[in-house]
Amino acid sequence: MRSGPESARALIGRLASVFTELPDPEVASGSGRLGWGDVPAAAGCSSGGPLGRAGHDDTSTTATTTHDRSSHTDTPTTAHDGPLGWPGYDDQLAQATERTGERESVVCGIAEIGRVTAMVVAFEFGFFGGSLGTRTGARIEQAFERARALRLPVVSLVRTGGSRMQEGTPALLQLQRIARQLVLTREAGLPHIAVLRDPTTGGGWATLGAGADVALGLRGAQVGFAGSRVRPPGYSVTQQFAAGLVDQLVPPDELRVRLERWLRLLTPAELEPAAVPAALGCAELPDTGWDAVQRARAPDRPRAAAYLAAYFDWHEPISGDRCGGVDSGVLCGFGQRSGTTIAYAAQCGTATRPAGFRTAARLVRLADRLGIPVLTLVDTPGAANDAAAEKAGVGAAIADMFTAVAAARVPVTTLVIGEGGSGGALAFAAPGRLWVTPNSYLAVISPELAAAILKRDPSRVRDTADQLRLRPQDLVELGIARGVARPRER
Repeated sequence: MRSGPESARALIGRLASVFTELPDPEVASGSGRLGWGDVPAAAGCSSGGPLGRAGHDDTSTTATTTHDRSSHTDTPTTAHDGPLGWPGYDDQLAQATERTGERESVVCGIAEIGRVTAMVVAFEFGFFGGSLGTRTGARIEQAFERARALRLPVVSLVRTGGSRMQEGTPALLQLQRIARQLVLTREAGLPHIAVLRDPTTGGGWATLGAGADVALGLRGAQVGFAGSRVRPPGYSVTQQFAAGLVDQLVPPDELRVRLERWLRLLTPAELEPAAVPAALGCAELPDTGWDAVQRARAPDRPRAAAYLAAYFDWHEPISGDRCGGVDSGVLCGFGQRSGTTIAYAAQCGTATRPAGFRTAARLVRLADRLGIPVLTLVDTPGAANDAAAEKAGVGAAIADMFTAVAAARVPVTTLVIGEGGSGGALAFAAPGRLWVTPNSYLAVISPELAAAILKRDPSRVRDTADQLRLRPQDLVELGIARGVARPRER
């Protein structure tokens, strides 16, 4: 199924078993008229059945006067043709309503999606290209306010060409209004998932899309700040994913299942520390420091992907640092284990790049805000230190991860599963909640570099490894690690 022609209500009907639409905020005020500019506080949700249109009446979509404006904005209003008096705008609105059956470019309401009740903000592209006008902003504001009042996650089904030109700068100001709602919803500890449909451009992308906690992009969609008419050809969701700005690419026919999983993951019922994973691989501890290093560097040693597969019943990844970078050597996401959600950030044995640290820090901060425990898996020879990494701010990126872990209020559990090279490894480690496997080590520096810095003969690398006391059992004896994880008994 293509995402392009699908209307807002058709998409809601495909995703939700029950949908109760919020009353139009202007109608809810009791005036019975549709004015321009801001509106009174949101009313409660209406009652209604599947795909209900509760809250609508027979009021004309043509604005005739202003009423009861709130103090949010000083947007000027007019009696006809919108806030700018754009010639013929009222007639265009009436035509859009007749064509789509909608009175604005978003449909907002409470939906049952899988096992989770969520607030849905769905854009109707047939209504002025899904553009953001002043009344669009009022509806979105009401939806987010109601979501906070009911403690509901928000799902934005974005499909928009940007701000509505016929309403000019007053329409543009709605981006600030929406941004405020995003901030308040984050502060309330509620998740926001955006589905990027075709197209997602302009302010809709720059607020609801790119500003969401998790961004799911429908394959084939145009996603970018500039649309195809402004800068052809339009930027694709695949390019945004490659740049670290979209978490997942989703075929349209898989959207319901993926959305149900994400809503379950991001609305946990309780907070308990993540259990320490069982070790994979050999159970015997290394005899010497050099043995520990060689084991950790062995190419056939179990890596992060194997640990995640063994640990979780199922999991969903996030991708990218939201700054234009992706590090394939760091896996981040959320998983379910025995009905409990746990966030994970796992190094894969490569030198961690700036984007990897930033993505992991984003993961930790999101989990902390949502009250989800975190599991980190340490496995890196160290932070990338080439010219490209330095130019990309590797030092600042490492600091970002250190501070994210240090500031976390949720429990963070760490298991060192391979190499633990210096600060690049330690940035992923939880103070006081660190375990090690028999195949791991953790050191201030690699034995080879330590010998070189100390101007020792290369033949003394093995002795240097012992002196660094980097073996798993050494780390426990030094009080750095709580214990050694063992393989699960069969």
